Amino acid sequence: MSSQKIETGHQDMVHDVAMDYYGKRLATASSDTTVKILGVSASSQQLLATLSGHTGPVWQVAWAHPKFGSLLASCGYDGRVVLWKEGNSSSEWIQAHIFTDHKSSVNSIAWAPHEIGLCLACGSSDGNISIFSARSDGGWDTAKIEQAHPVGVTSISWAPSTSPGSLVSSAEVNPTEKLASSGADNTIKIWKHHGSGVWKMDCFPSLRMHTDFVRDVAWAPNLGLPKSTIASASQDGTVIIWTASSKEGEKWDGKVINDFKTPVWRVSWSLTGNILAVADGNNDVTLWKESVDGEWQQATTIKP
Repeated sequence: MSSQKIETGHQDMVHDVAMDYYGKRLATASSDTTVKILGVSASSQQLLATLSGHTGPVWQVAWAHPKFGSLLASCGYDGRVVLWKEGNSSSEWIQAHIFTDHKSSVNSIAWAPHEIGLCLACGSSDGNISIFSARSDGGWDTAKIEQAHPVGVTSISWAPSTSPGSLVSSAEVNPTEKLASSGADNTIKIWKHHGSGVWKMDCFPSLRMHTDFVRDVAWAPNLGLPKSTIASASQDGTVIIWTASSKEGEKWDGKVINDFKTPVWRVSWSLTGNILAVADGNNDVTLWKESVDGEWQQATTIKP
């Protein structure tokens, strides 16, 4: 697997990177309080813009689906969530909106599947999850899950818009609106939207196998598979794969795929949901695949 080193130009630690839908632009988030946007290709890279809108470290960046235009969200320690919109050129970005609903660090942001609309979920150290939905008049509706994880929300991830085992086209008629969240309380929780901004927990009890706080959670694409799958990464050094059948309210079963003996920072699924990338505290990125007998095996290690 070939790799390319990218010089971001940040003056401090880089916490997150995100490719846009077409794989042409890379957004980066850093402790230097800035977001940078780089144009990337197989052979070159170019700094397009440096965005200054935060007063502390920026933890995460997320691109909206291109059907909503060139729109990037960033969140940070200052409690802000900033929406950046591309202007008349690739180097011009304007602050389209700033959300200041959270009173402490916003640690994670995630755009909903595009079938749901322009909708952004945010998880904060204040324990709350907020869901911002764009209205046709240009304003935003806000829904809140109060005290989702009272000691702090560390990560959030949307479920695919199609229910497990159903056809892709069904998402356009009646998209599933579910979220997975993780926290400093060592748990993962599933939330479902019941309409009118009301979100309720969808699994009882919460998913609890980790013995230290959960750093990341990622809901896998299902592409017609008859089950839902979530990966979680923890400070305790383990990655757990959680699965539930397509039945509503079905129990989630967890399986530890590996103990990395070091904190695990991030987990990320391939587009088809059959390969899981894991980034750990040893600066290693490993790829994992499920074998025919249901066991997860390391497929390769990505060396920088």
